[in-house]
Amino acid sequence: MPRSPIKRPPASLDLSKVLRNVDDLPEKLNSASLFGNNAPLEIEIGSGKGLFMTTASAANPEHNFLGIEIMAKYAAHSAGRLLRSRAEAPESNLNAIMVSGNAEPLFNDRIEETSIEAVHVYFPDPWWKKRHRKRRVVNEASIRNISKALRPGGRFHFWTDVLDYFENTVEMIAELAPEFGVPIPEEEATADHDLDYRTHFERRSRQHQIPVYRVRYERH
Repeated sequence: MPRSPIKRPPASLDLSKVLRNVDDLPEKLNSASLFGNNAPLEIEIGSGKGLFMTTASAANPEHNFLGIEIMAKYAAHSAGRLLRSRAEAPESNLNAIMVSGNAEPLFNDRIEETSIEAVHVYFPDPWWKKRHRKRRVVNEASIRNISKALRPGGRFHFWTDVLDYFENTVEMIAELAPEFGVPIPEEEATADHDLDYRTHFERRSRQHQIPVYRVRYERH
């Protein structure tokens, strides 16, 4: 099912506080360098339209959130959503920013070992063709990188509506990262309105009665 059209925020909206390019990032990515504090840092890979980033950061003001989105127009859209949500609640501290870029080199070179509270990957592109599967967000390299980045007790959340992707991911983690332990099913939350869904893709899948496979790991 194709994504709905998306528009960049208006030019009059100053996104500089909530949107960064990779070239503008500090050498090491952590709460101190990004937010000026030592709060636990959670990372979402592939933020899409930014619903999770906006709702999770507002619900957990004691944590910081970094969203990484490879598509520039979606990163800008997510940043605009964050900025508008903070404008409606000015007492909120700025604890979330978006990065426009590829997550893989950031995890390779700029995220310190055992420094991350949680990594979130929701409804990534399945890359259906077998020859394209190396492009999947969750692959052998990213599993190793996520494991290296998470602190002991840190969480990895993975949701998808593609059973093959889900099964392959669970199998890869069991083989490559036994320190993640056993997969823990995550329950489907009640959704009375749009903001109750974790992402726009979850809303779409549930409204069309498409099964969603949800799991989290807690690193040993």
